[in-house]
Amino acid sequence: MGSWKEYSVVKTLDEAVHKLSTAIEPVKIIAGGTDLLLEIQQGHQPIVHTLIDVNNIDEMKCLEVRGQRLFIGAAVAVSKITNSPLVKQHALAVSEATGLIGGPQVRNAATIGGNVAHALPAADGMISLVAMDTQAVIYKDKSFVEVPIMSLFKGPGQSTLEKTEILVGFYFNLKQPGEASAFDRVMRPQGVALPILNNAIWIKRNRNIIEDIRIVFGPSGPVPTRAERVEEVLKGYAMEQSYIDLAKKTLRETVKFRTSKMRATAAYRYELADLLLERVLKKAWERTEEV
Repeated sequence: MGSWKEYSVVKTLDEAVHKLSTAIEPVKIIAGGTDLLLEIQQGHQPIVHTLIDVNNIDEMKCLEVRGQRLFIGAAVAVSKITNSPLVKQHALAVSEATGLIGGPQVRNAATIGGNVAHALPAADGMISLVAMDTQAVIYKDKSFVEVPIMSLFKGPGQSTLEKTEILVGFYFNLKQPGEASAFDRVMRPQGVALPILNNAIWIKRNRNIIEDIRIVFGPSGPVPTRAERVEEVLKGYAMEQSYIDLAKKTLRETVKFRTSKMRATAAYRYELADLLLERVLKKAWERTEEV
């Protein structure tokens, strides 16, 4: 017996909205389906009556420069993002993060929209997009609306998207001189899908000064959050070991990691966070051009 009764393939956003409004519930949007279908089959999601496939909507498959921003459609496969010269040039952290999602077969099917909409607080692609200060594009009421990516998350596995709202894609600014990004993570040896801890950093350099910085750890709470107190310690100061050590101290005082029976204790995550923060920060710094 299948886990759904109706599977609809749509070709336009308006057709998708119409299907969402009229289909027999429960109804879900599917793009890659690498998380959704597995969770339905394993009983972690209620059985769905209707699946609406959005992979043939042109707007959701674009990956291109638009003005001073890069647009990545929600239905773009993560393997395409990983290998894209545009993404490598302007958001290397996103390329690195998507390149670590699952194995090659999963990356060929999984989409960046699914990685975000699934709203797991340690999802690699999502964490890297938060570090890039990404704007999400939502189709609602026949219009395109841009919202900060962090406004999409309500809790673990829960997004703020309403029933007839469709996540179309993501915008972030093109890389400028002195800017760079990096991503890294630590996994369990058994290869559990989500990491023990991951870290994405975007940085802007002015000579030997960290002019601006965004730091994100996953998971560090029920929804993605930036380590803003840690950013404040580093912003405006020299890239020196004393400030990195102070940032580590601030991380332990202000970022809340929890113990997970499946992955790691909070204490172990703090040890990893120290290592990741220094490693990813230095990697991002080395990628900048001195200006």
